[in-house]
Amino acid sequence: MEYKKVCLMYRHKDYAIDGMRSALGLAVENMYAFGVVMDTEIAALDENQQESIEMLRDMEGEIFTTVPANAENNGLEMLTIEELGEKLREMTNIIPYGLK
Repeated sequence: MEYKKVCLMYRHKDYAIDGMRSALGLAVENMYAFGVVMDTEIAALDENQQESIEMLRDMEGEIFTTVPANAENNGLEMLTIEELGEKLREMTNIIPYGLK
């Protein structure tokens, strides 16, 4: 059985946290789930949100960001646009999440 690899892309800060929970939900359903916060700085994550990201990492997923402040303030994994392009080539599904 080949598992799906899904990347949710968050470009609006109002949807990033909800999108991270969605990535965790996909991981629970036996998918490799990734998220990427693009072009926007998000507020500090609370303990529950950090715990959700850790659970996602335990299931071989990750939340990336293209914004250095998100990596520094929230411990998200930094990714350049070029690296994101490479990562997207590995995905079976790409979901733009919560666009405004």
